[in-house]
Amino acid sequence: MTRRINCIGILTSGGDAPGMNAAIRAITRTAIYNGLKVKGIYRGYKGLITNEIKDFKTENVSNIVQQGGTILRTARCPEFKTEEGRAQAWKNMCEHGIDALIVIGGDGSLSGARVLAQEYDIPCIGLPGTIDNDLYGTDTTIGYDTALNTIVEAVDKIRDTANSHERIFFVEVMGRDAGFLALNSAIASGAEAAIIPEHLTKEDQLATFIQNGMRKSKNSSIVLVAENKDLGGAMHYAERVRNEFPQFDVRVSILGHLQRGGRPTAHDRIIASRMGAASIEALLDGQRNVMIGIRNDEIVYVPFNTAIKKDKPIDEQLVNVLHMLSI
Repeated sequence: MTRRINCIGILTSGGDAPGMNAAIRAITRTAIYNGLKVKGIYRGYKGLITNEIKDFKTENVSNIVQQGGTILRTARCPEFKTEEGRAQAWKNMCEHGIDALIVIGGDGSLSGARVLAQEYDIPCIGLPGTIDNDLYGTDTTIGYDTALNTIVEAVDKIRDTANSHERIFFVEVMGRDAGFLALNSAIASGAEAAIIPEHLTKEDQLATFIQNGMRKSKNSSIVLVAENKDLGGAMHYAERVRNEFPQFDVRVSILGHLQRGGRPTAHDRIIASRMGAASIEALLDGQRNVMIGIRNDEIVYVPFNTAIKKDKPIDEQLVNVLHMLSI
């Protein structure tokens, strides 16, 4: 029989993403609306171990829906990867009467929740909070839309100076092992190409760009590059062009953590609010060890193992769209 849940804990973990605060707000207020107590856990799993746990009331989440980052803060926590660290975290949860845990973060954060749930038989729900959009089972993740718009705005400005000086700009964006930000921002900003990890073994993406993208009248070009140790990043490709095609004037712009900040878009605020409310409804329905996702504009429950272990595929139709529009 499923034990009754009286108190939930909320934490944010991993890289921050715009919209996390909207999710925290929705979780807190939906829980209180349903008669549950709420505990805010500061600094992710680290705070769970160091006992940075506070009571949350509705006023704790007032006026935060528009804020970027996370009011609960986030931190790396190698200690949580040890049995001793998780045992201390569990002890603190028991002392605070936490019956269920809601974790907002990426695949590493959800992996931590999955292990804790298995070891201590506690219901855990995950919310996909990552700008990379790389979690399987959901069409979009919290923070992705805001980061995408931030990149497009930056590239629009870079385009002005690229045109003025007739240069090729390699613009490096986040994404790690996923090319969603690079590909979609390339389409949205009218870039000539995107170099993404999903096509790492398929072709020499730089050679393809040079052959197809520079045989036209344009005097400047923008190439979006997903940061990835195997791809080598924007600096690697810029250096290749300097060596292999010295006739081109090349520059690099690495957007970095600029992509993580800023006020969340309406889209991110809405999906974060929907997912946050759905996480409480899932717990009340007896769900556990699932990530809340959105597919075809409907809330879905995705098992942790599926969300974490399966690779989210890139849409090859979008690759074709970019190729056709860059002529």
